[in-house]
Amino acid sequence: MSDAAPLDDPAELTRHIETRYHARHRVQLPRLMELAEKVEAVHSGDDRAPAGLAEVLRRMIGDMEVHMKKEELILFPAIRKGGMPGIENPIAVMRADHDDHDREIAEIRRLTANLTLPTGACRTWTALYEGLTEFIADLEAHIRLENEVLFPPFEQAARHG
Repeated sequence: MSDAAPLDDPAELTRHIETRYHARHRVQLPRLMELAEKVEAVHSGDDRAPAGLAEVLRRMIGDMEVHMKKEELILFPAIRKGGMPGIENPIAVMRADHDDHDREIAEIRRLTANLTLPTGACRTWTALYEGLTEFIADLEAHIRLENEVLFPPFEQAARHG
């Protein structure tokens, strides 16, 4: 499958989101949490260390897993069937979750001085910030795709249905 999202086919778009974003987040987050734990432990005396980052990532693993499961088990199957009465309700929940994810991204940026590595940062710290940069870009693209492409036609249909 191409990395390009099938924007004109909601059913295929849900499959793309699951394979391109959900699967990737499930790999990214545990690795990032482990790197954050290591950086926080090794550099605990350094005021530039991202103290608390591992905990934010640990919380995100749980929050995002619940979010993705709701999409995979409830919302996406409904979308693949062309919608359902009341579909705007689970979409509203997903949008609220996306707002929470945006706040978590802001917290990651705050804890990491906007992903700015200190001079002479070790390989683990560098790998952590590079991984966070990729994760944040993926998550923001994932949220945008759902909020701006996938959800609006179903919300509009619910308003006019």
